[in-house]
Amino acid sequence: MTDSASKSSDQKVELTLRVTGMSCQGCVSKVRKFIQVKSPEAQVEGIPKQEQLLVTSDLPLAEIEESVTKAGFEFQGLFNDEHAQKSEAEEKQALETGSEKEQATSDKTTDTQSYQLSIAGMTCAGCVNTVQKALNNAEDVVSAEVNFASHTAQVISKGKVEELIKAVEKSGYQASLIVDAEKSQEERQAREQQEYQHKKKSSILGLGLGVPLMLYGVLGGDMMVSTFTEKVVWGIIGLITLLIMISAGRHYFRGAWKAFRNHQANMDLLIALGTGSAWLYSMLVILAPSQWFPDNTQHLYFEAAVMIIGLINLGQALELSARRKTSKALHRLLDLRPKMATKVEGDSETRVPVADIKVNDILRVRAGDKVPVDGEVVEGSSTVNESMLTGEAEPIEKHQGSVLSAGTVNGQGSLLFKATRVGADTLLAQIITMVGKAQNSKPPISVLADKVSAVFVPSVIIIAIVTALAWFNFGNDAALSYMLVTTISVLIIACPCALGLATPISTMIGIGKAAEYGGLIRNGEALQRASELSVIVLDKTGTITEGKPKVVHQQIAERAQEEFVGQIVTAIESQANHPLADALLAHFDSHKKHSIKLERFESLSGLGAKVVYDGKTYLLGNQRLMKEHAIDLNMAQSDEGVKSTTRVYLSDTTHVLAIFFIEDPIKAGVKSVIEHFKDQGLKVVMLTGDNPETAKAVADHVGIDDYHAQFMPDDKLNWIQALQSKGEVVGMIGDGINDAPALAQADVGFAMGAGTDVAMESADITLIHNDLRGVADVIDISSATLRNIKQNLWGAFTYNSLGIPVAAGVLFPFTGWLLSPVIAGAAMSLSSVTVVMNANRLRLLKVSQLKEKRQEVSK
Repeated sequence: MTDSASKSSDQKVELTLRVTGMSCQGCVSKVRKFIQVKSPEAQVEGIPKQEQLLVTSDLPLAEIEESVTKAGFEFQGLFNDEHAQKSEAEEKQALETGSEKEQATSDKTTDTQSYQLSIAGMTCAGCVNTVQKALNNAEDVVSAEVNFASHTAQVISKGKVEELIKAVEKSGYQASLIVDAEKSQEERQAREQQEYQHKKKSSILGLGLGVPLMLYGVLGGDMMVSTFTEKVVWGIIGLITLLIMISAGRHYFRGAWKAFRNHQANMDLLIALGTGSAWLYSMLVILAPSQWFPDNTQHLYFEAAVMIIGLINLGQALELSARRKTSKALHRLLDLRPKMATKVEGDSETRVPVADIKVNDILRVRAGDKVPVDGEVVEGSSTVNESMLTGEAEPIEKHQGSVLSAGTVNGQGSLLFKATRVGADTLLAQIITMVGKAQNSKPPISVLADKVSAVFVPSVIIIAIVTALAWFNFGNDAALSYMLVTTISVLIIACPCALGLATPISTMIGIGKAAEYGGLIRNGEALQRASELSVIVLDKTGTITEGKPKVVHQQIAERAQEEFVGQIVTAIESQANHPLADALLAHFDSHKKHSIKLERFESLSGLGAKVVYDGKTYLLGNQRLMKEHAIDLNMAQSDEGVKSTTRVYLSDTTHVLAIFFIEDPIKAGVKSVIEHFKDQGLKVVMLTGDNPETAKAVADHVGIDDYHAQFMPDDKLNWIQALQSKGEVVGMIGDGINDAPALAQADVGFAMGAGTDVAMESADITLIHNDLRGVADVIDISSATLRNIKQNLWGAFTYNSLGIPVAAGVLFPFTGWLLSPVIAGAAMSLSSVTVVMNANRLRLLKVSQLKEKRQEVSK
């Protein structure tokens, strides 16, 4: 392998690389794009779980390594070169000799782990950037994403989790490892409920004093001090104000001090500076000699200090209340998991916690019970409602040998089953993990907001200082008072929270909503790209059709014996793995008892099979296979009435012995889905390995104008590449296994799934149920989510772009009007609440229009 790497660049070389940091096929696609910038003809495939990347190109190894690094991943060398073999030998020797140091070093350099952390103490987007920076700078961290909406961090690292927690704590926040998603959700809910109650009490305290003081001033009360008595009274009010600030605003001042001590800037710092300045100025007016301040500047701002704290607490309480609704989709998935199960041992049955169940345990699920873990029925029959996982309302019949999934609900019968997957290995647990991780990821659109929020608070402080200097130098006799009002207003009205929440809050709801409709979106990037698609490419078998074909007609040549045809077809297809093979096996079911033994079997990808029996060669496959071997396809029988079927040919080395006409029913409602794709502005293309007649018949039936037949897997891959070279954003829908290269190449790959056979590693978006309509639903939800994110970002940017200049007093020369710090505080709180409420509109989204079309078609 090493020698091949050093070959000249004009020859394509196949290399198997070790690359860490890849978590899905989206990562592979990202690496592919960087490599294809240098070599457009390069072929790149990967297995993220095994850290393998297969590259076929004419590039030198150094340029491939550079592309991998630019894509954001780590190149660890070739999988099978001498260095890798030597390292493996050294690791083995280290284990045998007990060399802990060598083994620890080896583990550190080769193994990566994905950790999900719960982060406490974050109050704004500035905090997010601080934690993100701390994690990225931590030793051995490959990548880190911090989510403000869920207060979590997703980290891929070669080091230990303790190092990550220490890095977060050094930055002034708290972190803990999320081991159990359900327990973490419960802890988060309890923590948020406690925080909600505290903020509610704090807002009552702040507004309890602030509102009467404000009303006193509005109704004509004198907010100035001139006599000793007034100074005493206002001094007492000042002390009460201080006590309320300490009680209701302690967390802001504590957060500000923590940020200052760690050389950071966050929202707490702005609030502390604003309210602290208002209180200090007011106390100076009371305590300092009156000649220090001109008569028209001896105004008191105690009401502003407590009103600001009260309003911000109220806004955050409302935000918390609204934000708790964002993860309801995940809560519903968690609620599907039963807590207890009935374990059967001999003649006894006992109730045990689901956590105690082990693989191969025998369990009983009674009528109406939820299935506790994945398993296989060993006794009994019943119907099971799998709608919570697959979206299909019709109960599925279960009997001996049937597969059960955790979270589904048993019908009227009693089932005895063997546990096959427990804990984190169950389908439901994998779905929960995928949804949770996806909700914490960031779509590319968030980059601008992240960059702005990273410098937002320092910029606001600079603007506040410039505002103060401008009023001090160019203001009138009341410049000192105006300087204070405008500076406090600038500090208070600026809200990094709205920017920080704009993207993640909508992403969480959008991905949760897609999960409700059976679409598992792997990450934020896939969510965004799904809304940008211009072309949707479909496979035929199992996507447009049921994927359950059957033989509807056969033609046997006069020179062939039907008995022998059945025996050899059965022998060939028993070694194949394809829906058409199942159809032929079912057709010749009676010949299984009289099977023959093949001398040689060769599978020909995309064509069929070539075998040797009794010294003679036979071919079984499609028309392309026959043409490649120059087989005469002429047969006497007519094929009228079966022109639109798929044909499978059996031949010897010269003539066709038999033709089997196989029909695969088209799924109900596919035509309405294709129409919906077109309504979404998508160009629909069907690529199939089937014959042109069948492809045309299916395409005409469902309304697809652009179709291509007799396509090999590589042809599909090349076609998608050609579309992308024209600037098209391509979505590919396939079964997630046979179409893996095309799915990985597409900008967004949709893997069609069926129950526990979901191919989660094959695509960016996996559909739990085997239904094309789920793709249309996910695209609708993706588009709605991106619109919502753009609304949030536009609103947050507009709010700050207009609010800060107004607070600084740019309207004063024209209108004589200054923004009150109290109004600034209310506006600041309102901006965050508005973003959260707008995002929560996604929870009400119903993809009902398409459902109505489906119902009409099904009728």
